[in-house]
Order: sequence, then C-alpha cells, then structure tokens
Amino acid sequence: MFSAQAFLSIDRKAVMRRTALLFAVFLAMGGQTRAQTEKKASFEGGVQVKRPVHTFSIVARDPATGDMGVAVQSHWFSVGSDVIWAEAGVGAIATQSLIDVTYGPLGLEMMRAGRSAGQTLTALKTADEHPEIRQVAMIDVNGNVAAHTGEKCIPDAGHIVGDNFSAQANLMLNKDIWPAMAKAYRNAKGDLADRMVAALEAAQSVGGDIRGKQSAAILIVKGKSTGKPWNDRVMELRIEDHPQPIKELKRLVNLQRAYNYMSAGDLALEQNDVEAALRAYSTAEAMYPDNLEMKFWHAVSLVNANRLPEALPLFKIIFAKDSNWATLVPRLPAVDILPKNQTVINKILSVNK
Repeated sequence: MFSAQAFLSIDRKAVMRRTALLFAVFLAMGGQTRAQTEKKASFEGGVQVKRPVHTFSIVARDPATGDMGVAVQSHWFSVGSDVIWAEAGVGAIATQSLIDVTYGPLGLEMMRAGRSAGQTLTALKTADEHPEIRQVAMIDVNGNVAAHTGEKCIPDAGHIVGDNFSAQANLMLNKDIWPAMAKAYRNAKGDLADRMVAALEAAQSVGGDIRGKQSAAILIVKGKSTGKPWNDRVMELRIEDHPQPIKELKRLVNLQRAYNYMSAGDLALEQNDVEAALRAYSTAEAMYPDNLEMKFWHAVSLVNANRLPEALPLFKIIFAKDSNWATLVPRLPAVDILPKNQTVINKILSVNK
C-alpha cells in the first residue's frame, strides 16, 4: 500500500530509471536514436511529481474533420494544467488518477515519431514503476485508441474505449459515470466540443467525482499540423476554480465560437473586405448581444459599409453603458479603422449622451 506522502514525493533516481527503460523500449520499437529523443523528451528537469489528480475525462477524434481533443472535470484545482495534452497531427492524451505528468509529453513524442496510441501506452506503462496507480487514455491521428485503468486507482474507477474515443474516470461516486459518458458522446449532436462537453455533463448527472466539483478544461487541435501551434489549436479553455465548472466551460465554449467570428471579422478588415467583416461581426454580436466589444465592432463595420444610420443606434447603446468607447472612436480614423471624415465621426459622437 502506498502512502499519500509517497504519492506526492519527488524521486529523481526512479525517474532516471524509468526514463532509461522508456528509451530502451522506444528503441526496441524502432524509435529514434537515444540522443535524438532524449533531448526532446526531457521534462521538468527530469523530475517526476506524483499528484492525486482524480477525475473524469474523455479523449476523442472527429473522423469528419480529423480534429482531436480532450475534456476533463475534477474536484482539483486547475485540472487542465496537468491532465490534458494534445498536438495537431499527433494525438491527444489524458493522464490522471495518481498522475504521472510525463505520460503527456512523452506520449506525444512517441506518437509524433510514428508509434500508435496502443504502442505508446504499452511502452509508457512498461517504463512506469507504478502503472497500477495510473489512469491514462490516448488517441492518435489515425483514430487508434488506447486506455489503462490501474488496479489501484481509487474506486469507483474504469474506462470504456469506443470508436474514436475513450471515456475514463476514477474516484467516482459510482460505476455509472464512464458508461454514461460513452453513451452521451455517441448520441450527442454538434461538433467535437459539443460532444465532449455532453459527455462531461452526463458524468456529472449520474454522480460524478465523489468529492464534488472544482475545475474543468477542454483542448482541441487540428488533425493536420501547419507547423504553427497557435493556428492549430481549435479550442483551449480552462475553468480553474468554479462551483459549476462544467456549466461555465460550456458557456465559454459558446463564447469562444462567438469570438471566432470576431477574429474572422478582424481578418476581413485587414483585407479590406468590409462586407465579410460586417457578416462576421454581426453573427458574433447576435450570439452575445450584451457584449459591448462585439456590438462596437459590428457598428464600426456598418460605418465602413456606408451604413451609418444603422450603426448609430448601436453606438448609442454602447456609449450609454461605457463612455470609454466614445473616447476610442476619434482614435480609429488615424489607423484606418474608421473613415477619415470628421463629419462621420461627429455624427457617431453625437449619440454619446
């Protein structure tokens, strides 16, 4: 039986032994040379921290788009910081229970080198001195799924591997959690984010984490890498500490979608496509009508489309709620975001009452 102190200890010698074994397994599977891989696989200075991040999560891939992702909820602060890992063109991983964080970066490293999810998980477990306390799931870019629930994960614990997904949980109130997640994911409509959030909601609806709720996170990446990670992240949201983390995560998923339209509008403005910007900003504002930022740029795009009369009522609402937006207006012509026409600017400012 492991003590709580042992779970939280930092054991450099054990890490060195595990790292050496992992590279031996990797090489036996036809991996890169040790020198090539060791440099990339170093993590936290070779220090392994064991943390009791008990949780429920889902890893999944959308076969229609190729997008891959992970979603998680736990009664643990900032669960997304350690549990969820994903890389475009490579795969997605959830590492939880008495967590070994290195399953994340090392797992992605092996899948990046061409190993399947199953081969990667087998190698990592072989190199782990205590796989019995781990719970891990991973999916690779081809949709191969692998999962492991150690026999000493705190009950109730288990997982279900399905077509392009795996749902897993430990320290749960009952054994209904992961089957409910799998069913919800299979039956849910919408995109990958919608379906993964539905799985989290289903887990909570039948009991969830025996300790309660605290944090949640979602990470989605593209199926193909552009070589620019900032462009390859479809969605990355974290709820670090909240009484209703899944509900808040769901709200932010929808807000992210609205801001995606805002970003599309910004890009259209950069390309001098005012009509496209207008459509994008209008869609975002319709999704979140109380958001002054969205309403403001919608109004700006109307002005640039020579539709000032339609913009003025929006500006009036915005200025009434926050006059700083009126202060911003005269600054925009100089940077080509509003017309260099003082008559137009004066008409906009005239509704600031």
